[in-house]
Amino acid sequence: MKLKELDSLFQPIKIGSMELKNRLVMAPMGTGFPNPDGTVNQRTIDYYAERAKGEVGLIIVEGACVDAPQGSAGFRSELRVDDDRYIDGLRKLTDAIHNMSTIKNGTKVSLQLLHAGRYSRSTATGLQPVAPSPIASRYTGEMPRELSATEAEAIIEKFAEAARRAREAGFDAIELIGSTGYLISQFFSPLTNKRTDRFGGDVISRCTFVVEIIQHIREKIGSEFPVDCKLSVDEYLPGGTTIEDSKVIAKEIEKAGGSMLHAWAGWHESPVAMLPMSVERGAFVFLAEALKQAVSLPIIAVGRINEPLLAARIITEGKADLVAMGRALLADPYLPKKAAEGDLEDIRKCIACCRCFDNIMSSIKGVKSLPIICSINAEMGREGEGLIKPTNDPKRVLVVGGGPAGMETARVAALRGHTVTLWEERDRLGGNLNMAVIPPHKEEINNLIEYLSYQMRCQHVKVELGKKVTPEVVLKENADVVVIASGAIPITPEIPGVDRRRVITAIDALSADSLSGKEVVIIGGGLVGCETSEYLTSKGKKVTVIARREAIATDVGPSNRWVLLKRLRGLGIQMLTSIAVKEITANEVVIEREGRTETLKADLVVLARGLKPRSELWESLSHNTTSGKVPRLYTTGDCSQVGKILEAIHDGFRIGCEI
Repeated sequence: MKLKELDSLFQPIKIGSMELKNRLVMAPMGTGFPNPDGTVNQRTIDYYAERAKGEVGLIIVEGACVDAPQGSAGFRSELRVDDDRYIDGLRKLTDAIHNMSTIKNGTKVSLQLLHAGRYSRSTATGLQPVAPSPIASRYTGEMPRELSATEAEAIIEKFAEAARRAREAGFDAIELIGSTGYLISQFFSPLTNKRTDRFGGDVISRCTFVVEIIQHIREKIGSEFPVDCKLSVDEYLPGGTTIEDSKVIAKEIEKAGGSMLHAWAGWHESPVAMLPMSVERGAFVFLAEALKQAVSLPIIAVGRINEPLLAARIITEGKADLVAMGRALLADPYLPKKAAEGDLEDIRKCIACCRCFDNIMSSIKGVKSLPIICSINAEMGREGEGLIKPTNDPKRVLVVGGGPAGMETARVAALRGHTVTLWEERDRLGGNLNMAVIPPHKEEINNLIEYLSYQMRCQHVKVELGKKVTPEVVLKENADVVVIASGAIPITPEIPGVDRRRVITAIDALSADSLSGKEVVIIGGGLVGCETSEYLTSKGKKVTVIARREAIATDVGPSNRWVLLKRLRGLGIQMLTSIAVKEITANEVVIEREGRTETLKADLVVLARGLKPRSELWESLSHNTTSGKVPRLYTTGDCSQVGKILEAIHDGFRIGCEI
């Protein structure tokens, strides 16, 4: 049933010749799905068509290069629109999006036009990057060469020609990426534009490049075709473009014939967190508000918006006209449709873990060629494969363990038509996620616990909590299929004194009502040790983290690691690396550092050396399969191989599809 609080999300809006049936926009995100030559493939089509099927109002397709290879952003697989030969493939994409939507005058589609400027990488293009001025990039480490005025004019024409191709390919609009540190924003910024010709000078002069792009686009495609511009309203760089500058820029774009503005923040090299779950939901909406004060154009708000009630409030309160979501629609393509039907519990909300960005940034930097991925949606990027197929042979399935892998297995198996029972020895579902959510800034993990718990109810999985499970109890159930998802337990390192009473595991530390002692030493410098240190510091403890490796938090992805370490340093947490722990005594930890023996005072010692599979039940039952007592036996999640949320969900999904 449609909720009144969401009415504002489902009001139509007209932008030039384009009418949108709702105010939800899919934000552009690089995927790594297109072919290496920049052409559209079926995987790309299936991915976007699925979001159209979910009834989002507008899809802004990921950046397409207008000037390859010179302007490439460095993706191993990046869309191109710099030649007429790309039109036919792009038309297949727009046709699929237009034809997939089930609502009248359904999902519209825009193409983001991209030139990376100094953010291009010579390792990917074989060319020195170009920029308004020859100022080295801290993001790429490369020095660009300065564009001549003639070269800048040629790029302006390339943008205009790309817009023409987009219209011919069936796009309903185009977006110019004037944000995030790419070429247009490099012209805007006083940090990267030191020119003395007509493209440089004061803020209005620094708008000349984008103004002439819009004017040339208008000459080719007319005045009604929507031209959106995405801005980093605040660069979050000392001496860079400010909010007041962006108000001026917005006015110049409006006068030039722009149709809409997309309010974003920061550059890739900005020292401000914008992506992780530690960033407050809707943290950048105030930037959209600032643009609304300056111009009469429709404004899109974006950034850490992962649920429809927040999106609706933004519009109802007049802070923006539309709301863009990127990761939220990776996690659940059907978020708009579910919101329209009032089924908010069924939405698989993004947890802002940033595994998607980690993959893409690794691909850009040439570390690995990794397409985008979603921790909590194993079907993302595989939409055309029809992975969840109804079973022709329904079975009685028993899942032992109510963590993410167990619940995902149960969800998928039940969707396919199996009769599923899930046993959990604790009094609540979630497994070790219930510990993971406790440290500061980890609240979004509750989204996954709540979603999967809801799926157990709506897929009619029979859940039994507080169930003591033994091999005998499992065998007595006489299930056709048994899936062991019993999780993992902490590793106890072989250190003299590790059995002392004041030595506990990180899980114990996170679950304790109170802990005595002021001085805490955490043995283990990975994600668990770091997050536990932050939690204990919030409880008034003085914490030292010691790691065997040469660096802290090496198991944390690049999107989160720098933010986490910045917080830990700000809290005064001492972090020691390349440490060998020799002994735990009555009130100290004896360590060896650079060949010298030292002691650290410790009222409490916390073990965070990782987890190991809890495999006893699996090992016992696996011996019974040969005699036919367990017809089919699987293991999944940490019980099989310890990993993070992504590995648990994807493995559970795989098992659910195999049964």
